This record gives sequence, C-alpha cells and structure tokens, in this order.
Amino acid sequence: MTDSVLLVAVLLACLLSFLTKLAGHLVPPRLLLGPLSSRALTLLPVCLLAGLVAVQAFAAPGGHLVLDARVAGLAAAVVALLLRAPFLVVILVAAAVAAGLRALGWAA
Repeated sequence: MTDSVLLVAVLLACLLSFLTKLAGHLVPPRLLLGPLSSRALTLLPVCLLAGLVAVQAFAAPGGHLVLDARVAGLAAAVVALLLRAPFLVVILVAAAVAAGLRALGWAA
C-alpha cells in the first residue's frame, strides 16, 4: 500500500467518523428516549466489545478456530470477574495465565 493510498484511507476514515458523530447529533431525541431504544443503546457497547473479544481470542489468521493461551487467559478473566475481582486484577490474572502458558510452550 503506497503512502498516498494510506493517506486517502485515513482521511476517508476521519470524514466517516465525523459524519457519524454529526448524524448522532441530528437524530431527534424522541427516537432515543423510548424504552426499547434506550435498552438497545445501553447494551450495544457490551455486545460490540464481546464480539471483538471473541474474534481476538478464538480466531487465527486463516480464519480458523484456535484454542490457545489467549482462550485460557480469557477463561481466567471470566473466573476473576465471577469472583468480583477489581478490573485491574482481572486484567493482570488474564495476562499472567496467558503468559505462563506461553512460557510453558503453548502457541500464539
């Protein structure tokens, strides 16, 4: 990818981001205040984050499903969350489990 193509791609992404934010300001408030839309807008970031975590934890470059140290780290994070650990502790537990398994020879 040449520098000019990359620059155009970044500028288009900036423009799209700006237009998306502008569209959010132009939506009439009555469309956002209903109970259904309010609930959906509350859950949307959680769903998007869960999707990103799943793709990063289970996907390999070829589009194949993999079970490696990332999945074990994610499982450890879920256990820490269920035990109501603080968020920083959850991150540290997940990182320690994944790093420990990689040090023992697990791939990824």
